[in-house]
Amino acid sequence: MASTSTGSSASGAQFLDPAVLGRIGNLQLLAKTVVDGFLTGLHRSPHLGFSIDFAEHRPYMPGDDIRRIDWRLFARTDRHYIKLFEADTNANFAVLLDVSASMNYGSHTLTKLDYARYLAACLSFFSNQQRDRVGLVTFDHEIVEYVPPSMKHFDTVLHLLDKAEAGRAGNLSGPLLQITELLRRTGILVIISDFYEDPDAVMEALGPLRARGHDVIVFHVMDPHELEFPFEEASGFEDLETHEQIPVIPTKLREEYRRVVAHHLDELQRRMTGSRMDYTLLDTSKPLDMALFQYLLARERMMKTR
Repeated sequence: MASTSTGSSASGAQFLDPAVLGRIGNLQLLAKTVVDGFLTGLHRSPHLGFSIDFAEHRPYMPGDDIRRIDWRLFARTDRHYIKLFEADTNANFAVLLDVSASMNYGSHTLTKLDYARYLAACLSFFSNQQRDRVGLVTFDHEIVEYVPPSMKHFDTVLHLLDKAEAGRAGNLSGPLLQITELLRRTGILVIISDFYEDPDAVMEALGPLRARGHDVIVFHVMDPHELEFPFEEASGFEDLETHEQIPVIPTKLREEYRRVVAHHLDELQRRMTGSRMDYTLLDTSKPLDMALFQYLLARERMMKTR
């Protein structure tokens, strides 16, 4: 991963902006800055705090955040202990990242894949800090890279996210069925994709993961131009996966396009919610804070029911 000279005094909140994220070359620095800044802002906000239910202590280990040391216990025992909370219980965590060709689209600073990689890095960093076993699967029409969840695999996950490229046609059912067989131990699965498939096909692909007992969190990543179709001039539009050229007059199709997209999104959300999966639509021109907040809400709820 390329390094970059980003000032350490910069506010973490500003790094939630995709335009700023695009100028950071180091995924670990990016993830740490975003997550630390987000959590600091969250703790200062009126929202309910996360990880507020005390569970137990464990001995301090090199690299732990000293702010979590129980100093009152240190005064009594002369030993350093870290306070653990409900959301600190170890879990298997894996990102399932779509790297099919359609993820290469981007109308502004970031492509959908860039945005997805940054989100995956931030969530993996957070889970690693929670001492979860972190893993990664990248896929298009088949599994491209597989890193099983482990407390030792965080650096490997970041390395593969850094070099992830989109270029081939995608299909959900094949690789996700393989993943169901690979990830036999239940855990938290974060699936990041643009879901360019019929809702029936999407649910058929995701169903076995949920049936196996995994907690499934879905982030549906779309470019603002895909959501709004703001084009004005007649031109040929190319399917990034089939490379088929389609002549289009945007002004005549815009309303119908928006209606079809809105129906697709509503149907996905309805079906996933009905199957007890957490669904969040993400616009790649918007900050990452909504994605991180939705993930923390889902994680808190899951940990309390485990």
